[in-house]
Amino acid sequence: MEKYDVIVVGAGASGLLTALTLSKHGKKVLVLEKMHDVGGNCNSYMVDGYQVDTGPHAITHLAEGPLRRLMDNYFDYQPVFENYGHYYVRTEERFLKVPSTIRDFVTFDVFPRLDRLAITQSITKALTLSSFGVDLSKQSVHDSLPANLSKETYEFADAISYFLSGRSMHETSTQRVLAGSSFVRDSVTQEQFEEFIKEEKVPRPESILQSVLPSNLHTSLHSRITNVSSLGRLAKNKVHISQGYPRKGLKSLLNAILYSLPSSVEIKTGCKVERILTKDGKAYGVEADAIYESDLVVYTGFASSLPSLMDDLPSSYLELLDGVVHSKSLTVWLGLDRTMDEFNYMGSEIWFKDTPYWAMPISNYDASLAPKDKQLVGFAFFLDENEDVKKGIKNAYETIYSAIPSIQDRVEMNHDQVLVPEKAAVTIDGKFADIRSPVKNLYIAGTDTDRRSMGVTRAAYSVIELLKVLNEDGNLH
Repeated sequence: MEKYDVIVVGAGASGLLTALTLSKHGKKVLVLEKMHDVGGNCNSYMVDGYQVDTGPHAITHLAEGPLRRLMDNYFDYQPVFENYGHYYVRTEERFLKVPSTIRDFVTFDVFPRLDRLAITQSITKALTLSSFGVDLSKQSVHDSLPANLSKETYEFADAISYFLSGRSMHETSTQRVLAGSSFVRDSVTQEQFEEFIKEEKVPRPESILQSVLPSNLHTSLHSRITNVSSLGRLAKNKVHISQGYPRKGLKSLLNAILYSLPSSVEIKTGCKVERILTKDGKAYGVEADAIYESDLVVYTGFASSLPSLMDDLPSSYLELLDGVVHSKSLTVWLGLDRTMDEFNYMGSEIWFKDTPYWAMPISNYDASLAPKDKQLVGFAFFLDENEDVKKGIKNAYETIYSAIPSIQDRVEMNHDQVLVPEKAAVTIDGKFADIRSPVKNLYIAGTDTDRRSMGVTRAAYSVIELLKVLNEDGNLH
């Protein structure tokens, strides 16, 4: 029997990034994947001449975020990213950029004027409190909004919540929306903020804070203003967070990982793990098509499925895993027989009426993703847990054809995907697993171990945290 340093369960983005990083630290790694293809939700495949991704993707924090850190330190081959572009809102009469600053919200006339003023005040207060360390992770978006807003305004807030957390504004936290929309971040220094204030000639935050901060915080203003990034965005969104889409599609990112794997990594597909093997409170391998032994096991499947793979997990841990919340998404891919003026942009769009969608014309980034002179657009919807999938698909097509009536005659390919976009939804009460499990030498990585960002970026965050924990435990070298 061959023994490995590490067995990685699952060959999605988290599993492959785990295998890559640990192998570059000298580990002999075995990756076991129950499906016949690797990549999970980080993949692409062909449908009638069009290359579709597993759901629309925007890769965030590319300038200095977690994926960039992994690429710079562990990748032998680097994918090329095209600049993402902008986020837009489509209505029956309008097509305009999503507001990303207070100034934008004031002039965003999709909403009634009084709604805009009320939302502006709410955002200002939330950003200010967040900057002072007030925890908004248990306050829902709905509860943060003023009362008596218009139906359209509530629908917009609900749509944004769904696309940032997979749940409605009643279950999505205010903190999640602030962070997910990049209003809150830690990358701006005090010196950069002071320069921003000087260059842009905007009011200093003190004049804004007086109207929204509790009186007992006024006196500590100068000593406590350390997280200034969100305050800077109150006036103008100057600091750019890099976002991109990989040239040649999402599969090019997967291929960059695979091509960077050294020979010390072995991948077995079509190999379902039946048990994680333990003895005396320690993991020592797995049972799949055979018994595989290792010093460490890193599990990157659904953490909530761990109880089916092993016995004697503590009741408190079982309760934690039972609290992990999942969301289900539907992506409708439409191949168009020609490019359409309605999709003549770089970026993505949101339709927030009734059944909201998030859409990306991905062939605008790379024309080779569609046949010559044709276009490929993905429309993402969230499905309610108890919703009939066939009914959800029917509603999705009706929404698309209602929002963009001219598209129906242009469709020559349609393809539907029902996915769980991430292993845990970021909700007010939703739980996340720890990197360390209760079993020694068993670790967990993936999008249900880290709340930050979304998709591949969140997977990268989890792998970086895994490396930190393994190093702390003396298991990295």
